Amino acid sequence: MIARVKKILSEVMEDPSIEINADSSADLINDIGLDSLQMIEFLLTIESEFNFHIDYGKLDFNKLRSIESFVDFISNQENIKNTP
Repeated sequence: MIARVKKILSEVMEDPSIEINADSSADLINDIGLDSLQMIEFLLTIESEFNFHIDYGKLDFNKLRSIESFVDFISNQENIKNTP
């Protein structure tokens, strides 16, 4: 899943090196350099790619501090969605 998120980041940032070189602990804002518009595009693409809806009212922005913490967030969302 980390590889898929890196690929999306790479596409949003239009920088193929992110997919290859970004560390999973990389900060999405400070290290990757996502600005506010790119963040929106990133989150919308994540929703589409993983087929779930992010509840932005409950989104803890600390989950956007690293690729790894964001992947944990996605995993928890998928688990919630798939729980009866």
